[in-house]
Amino acid sequence: MNIVRDSFVKKQCFPFTLKMTMLELHLTERRGGKILRKTWTMMLTFILIILVLAACGNGDTSDEGSEKNDGQEASLELPEPDLEGIPDIVAEINGEEITKEEFESMYEQQFQQAAMQSQLSGQEVDQDQLKEQTAEGMVNQRLLTQEANNRIAEVLEEDVNNTLDEVVKQNGMETKEELLVALEEQGMKEKEVMELIETQVKIDQLIAEESGNMEPTDDEVKEAYDNMKAQQEEMGNDEEFPAFDEIEPDLKEQVKQQKEMEATETLVEKLRKDADVTIYL
Repeated sequence: MNIVRDSFVKKQCFPFTLKMTMLELHLTERRGGKILRKTWTMMLTFILIILVLAACGNGDTSDEGSEKNDGQEASLELPEPDLEGIPDIVAEINGEEITKEEFESMYEQQFQQAAMQSQLSGQEVDQDQLKEQTAEGMVNQRLLTQEANNRIAEVLEEDVNNTLDEVVKQNGMETKEELLVALEEQGMKEKEVMELIETQVKIDQLIAEESGNMEPTDDEVKEAYDNMKAQQEEMGNDEEFPAFDEIEPDLKEQVKQQKEMEATETLVEKLRKDADVTIYL
């Protein structure tokens, strides 16, 4: 086992990604925090929760690893989120509202993750800042959805199915039926899932229209490799660094995701300038 390569691959579970963004947000709101598995992804200025059933966390499937994780989770006594004073309407975006219920469901999840991290770092969660970040992120998400629906009337069924296949793969499942059954157990019907995936396809196409080709060049991938290798050397890690060919596919994906993030940030900044946005926190 190559520890460096394994560490790099694990990072691929937590990069920015546009895929599943809409589904993540919707399911988090519906379940009020009761999820089977969490993965955190950066979405502009805040964190959204991916509701998935397998994937990144399955690297350690041994009984020993499971028992260790269970013991660690049991030892953590997490504080409660402060939900006092949350207004009935948290934000308005071009006439659309983000309700208290929607915000609290999202915030509880964000707080849970932040509280777990604070247990490790010893630094208390700044809940005022976290609330602001959560609200800003939900506003940005709504702006993207509005713009995508305004500019893209329809999407091809093939594109929707391809995105669904990606979701199935990301969750370590074999078929879309398996995914749909799992989501239905979480309270979400197939029609809702497909509608949300269709919206996500629109967002993907919107970003592509705005930014053009985001496939990384050979030079960009090589630069990412050199930077990663240099970073390990600076940290004094004596572990043998993997060869370029060994991790090139992962590097390409990470560089592409970084470019997607930058393109999305640029678009959201543009949308915010022309939008009527009010946050009441």
